[in-house]
Amino acid sequence: MKSFQKLISSLKRLPGIGPKQAERMALFLLRSPQNEAEGLISAIREAKSAMRLCRKCLDFTEEELCRICADKDRDSAIVCVVEEPQDVVAFERARSYRGLYHVLHGALSPLDGKFPQHLKIEELLSRAKAFSPGSGEIILATDPDTEGEATALYLTRLLKDFPVRITRIAHGVPLGGDLDYLDERTLSEALTRRQEVSQG
Repeated sequence: MKSFQKLISSLKRLPGIGPKQAERMALFLLRSPQNEAEGLISAIREAKSAMRLCRKCLDFTEEELCRICADKDRDSAIVCVVEEPQDVVAFERARSYRGLYHVLHGALSPLDGKFPQHLKIEELLSRAKAFSPGSGEIILATDPDTEGEATALYLTRLLKDFPVRITRIAHGVPLGGDLDYLDERTLSEALTRRQEVSQG
């Protein structure tokens, strides 16, 4: 049963999967026909091999630029900063934002070993430098939880000397919530009612 326990341990590492769910998934995979299991393994290998980070926003893509960054109709003067790739998906579902994104790939969390050097912050600062004075806006759309708020505050301090407008999504978003679980209307309202960030 060592191989079965190893499979359960691997599945438990997936986000949102507890011991019972991991066991059910492992049993499902074992009961599946061999070709289905091989298909899953092949799909994972292919995605790991083909996907890379977008040169501009650092979201996952198969091309050098993701479809959003490559879209000439998007407003390149507005950059929405999010924690994870799934947050981009959440905002795109809301269909009310036409700017670009910047994916940090996490939030500051010293207890979990997540420090500034582990996030895509230097890349964000490079993008901020490229704006001509008064021409750009950076929307801080990190999660409204302790880590997200700390990250937004840290970024505000770093960006205060750059010639950009800094805003934060409105707090119609529930405190302690994850953006990718919010409905489209709530996200749309949060973007529309975003507020200027104090840079004092």
